[in-house]
Amino acid sequence: IRCFAENDQNAQAKRTRLTAAIVTEEEAMLSRVHRALLSRSSTSKQAAKVAVCQTKRLMSSGPDGEPEFLDMVKAFYNKASGYIGGNQSVFIDQIRQVDAVLSVAFPFKRKDGSIEVIRGYRAQHSHHRLPCKGGIRYAPEVNLQEVQALAALMTFKCAVVDVPFGGAKGGISINPKLYDDSELERITRRYTMELASKNFIGPGIDVPAPDMGTGGREMSWIASTYSAFSGGDVNALGCVTGKPITQGGVRGREEATGLGVYYGVREFMNDDESMHKLGLTPGVKGKSVVIQGFGNVGYWAARYFHDAGARIIAVAEHNGAVYSPDGIEPEALLAHKKKTGKLLGFPGTEAIEDSVKALELPTDILIPAALEQQIHLGNADRIQAKVIGEAANGPITMGAEEVLLKKNVMIIPDLFLNAGGVTVSYFEWLKNLSHVRFGRINKKWEEKGKENLVSYVETQFNRRLSQKERDRIVLGADEKALVHSGLEDTMVSASLETRLTAKELNVDYRTAAFVNGINKISQTVSESGFLFL
Repeated sequence: IRCFAENDQNAQAKRTRLTAAIVTEEEAMLSRVHRALLSRSSTSKQAAKVAVCQTKRLMSSGPDGEPEFLDMVKAFYNKASGYIGGNQSVFIDQIRQVDAVLSVAFPFKRKDGSIEVIRGYRAQHSHHRLPCKGGIRYAPEVNLQEVQALAALMTFKCAVVDVPFGGAKGGISINPKLYDDSELERITRRYTMELASKNFIGPGIDVPAPDMGTGGREMSWIASTYSAFSGGDVNALGCVTGKPITQGGVRGREEATGLGVYYGVREFMNDDESMHKLGLTPGVKGKSVVIQGFGNVGYWAARYFHDAGARIIAVAEHNGAVYSPDGIEPEALLAHKKKTGKLLGFPGTEAIEDSVKALELPTDILIPAALEQQIHLGNADRIQAKVIGEAANGPITMGAEEVLLKKNVMIIPDLFLNAGGVTVSYFEWLKNLSHVRFGRINKKWEEKGKENLVSYVETQFNRRLSQKERDRIVLGADEKALVHSGLEDTMVSASLETRLTAKELNVDYRTAAFVNGINKISQTVSESGFLFL
């Protein structure tokens, strides 16, 4: 389904027919794959089951019949577009469209000799800025609709935080846990070759990044594969971000999304007027925090909130949650998780077997950092948090959002709050194109200038600083410090823009963020003109 919405009276009927046709085609294709794979090994049978599950997911709806994530993105966009006026409104339909979509299928030979058909996707939502940017995920649920929705979200996310990229997203429909490292490497390299041969990857074309089921290792495989076929392009490492430091990555990327979540929530919490409406004192210090999801984003968000003086009273994962009103130390909890494989049993905490119940605990701040649609109409009325920061993509359904807003809950939207990852990916891309580490050229010059200033002050006031004081003052900015500084500046600016727009239009923060994103994209499209109209 290419468009975000139809406006005529037959829209719903058209959409129903289109969806039915798509599902029928997918079912027929997957049925053929299923029959072929059933004659293979048991591992291949599992792959066939995954394919059938994907078809069922296409036909399913969200919690209790609520819209799926793709439909949520459409609806949020449509709501915001109603506030776009003037010359920018003529670009609303153009921005809805997904510019380009790639769907590939290739045979893959397992170590046991069986053959599987691997399906991969890449969607480029907007070319108003190049390159396009978005993650690659490995999950059985990956499908064309999902990557198109996430690609659209990336377009608006980049615009909101002033990262000059168009939005993209990709993925491979596999469960990475069913493959060993060598098989995953072969799948990743083959997928990269498919992208390269179709012109869907390149430093100035489309730059992937890690997502669910992928990480720095997979990004290294992508970079080396692209480099081998790029014809000596000196900027080849800029074809992907999220790489290890040794492969052209940037320091500060690992914690970027979680740190961005902290910066964004902090800025909203520092607004006196907003906190007064919620009955809270300004600032993060002393506030209680519940974290859902203790992966990369959840851990780093918890750590920075803890360091700022907040109390992490509960942390939840899929297999249980832990609760302590006195607070939980994130680093100690992570060490426990690595040792035992779960959160339950952490000393000094109370176990919550049904981890979803942790969302309903009384708390000042709730950070959903796990999956989509975790807060829905089924539990929205039991949510007691006063501030919800969406660290995950789409953790709150549309129906739940209406309930929460009526309860005067502040919702800080994912559209900008989890943009720390793409912001620091932008910095990594710049580093790859400039071929120099941030801080390498100016760090020592900056330190010498500070040393001269300290020496002058010591002479004028006849007081010598201790070596520890001197070292702290004259320390020049290294790469991580510069990356964190750039990320903080980005999140502070985006937070302020979102709050100002929300106040000016009297709308919620999600709508305000979408309005800002649409306006920026429309202005770019308008000022660039029309080449082939």
